[in-house]
Order: sequence, then structure tokens, then C-alpha cells
Amino acid sequence: MPHGNLPEDARQRLVEALGRVAAGDREALRHVYDLTAAKLFGVALRILHDEAEAEDVLQDVYVTVWNRAGGFDPARASPITWLCTLARNRAIDRLRALRHHRSRADLDAADEVADEAPGALSILEADGEARRLAACLDGLEPRAREAIRSAFFGGRTYEDLAQGAGVPLGTMKSVIRRGLIRLRGCLEE
Repeated sequence: MPHGNLPEDARQRLVEALGRVAAGDREALRHVYDLTAAKLFGVALRILHDEAEAEDVLQDVYVTVWNRAGGFDPARASPITWLCTLARNRAIDRLRALRHHRSRADLDAADEVADEAPGALSILEADGEARRLAACLDGLEPRAREAIRSAFFGGRTYEDLAQGAGVPLGTMKSVIRRGLIRLRGCLEE
């Protein structure tokens, strides 16, 4: 599975379907939905912890895909990475919009998900930045690289990553923070 979490043949089908969506093919959008909805719903649900809100975010994501599929470039990002980034960013936006309607505990959880750095989608859309980002990510030590990819492109929380790695939450936060500092330094070179 060289690109994202999809086998190469599924990745290629998704790239082709996104190309047809960009040309206005509604059936291709249905195909993209069928291939990715479960994963994107999971990304939104992990962030929002509310099925109804995650479903709304999922709808927003596919409206965005319909309107912006022409901007997807398979040379800059895998299709699942692009789609997960859309879902993650929409879910974070929704979480922020709900701040007046949520308890303080949910707002504290949002701090673990969102940061004030440029969003992953902004980085992917910046001309030429995706290749630089990939090269800089590849230069990180494996644990930091995988944790950053999982958190920022896979929608996983720091707590989930810490549990999966069998390390304390503080350790995982430190690994990601050090990785992000190195990543920022590499991108600023």
C-alpha cells in the first residue's frame, strides 16, 4: 500500500474517479463516495464525537469534492490524503463553530486536535509545497513521521496515537512536537 491507506489499484480508481468528478460526472462522485465515505466519516467522528455532526461534515466534504475536484493533483498528494485532509479540516471547523454549544470538556479536546499552524490542506494546496513537505516528512525519524502523518492526515488524536504506541500521552505529544519543530525548520530552509 504505497500511497495513503489504499492499495495501488484502488488508489488509481480513486484518482480516475476524481478526474471524472472534475468533469462534472455525478456517477463518479458516487463512486468516490462509495470508496471513501466510511474512512472520512471515521475521521470526522474521531474529532467531533457526534455522529450527526460527523454526517454533516461528510456531506460538506463531498460538496467540496464536487466543487474542487479539478484542483486535486495526484502528483502532489494521494487521493485519500487529500480527502482525509478535507474531512479533518471541515471537522475542526465544525468543532470550532460549535464552541458556544459544547461543554468546556469538548473545547479542551479541540485544543488537542487543532493548532494555529497552517492547516494541512493549505500546505497541500500551496504550489510546490507538497513535494517539500513529503521530503521533509521523510527526513524525520520514523516514529515522529508516522505520528505526524496519522494525526494530521489520518485524523487520529494524540491520545489514540499514544495508546496505539503504548506510550504515555505526554511522550507522544513530545514526539510530535519535536517532529513538528524539525519539520518547520526543514520547510523554512
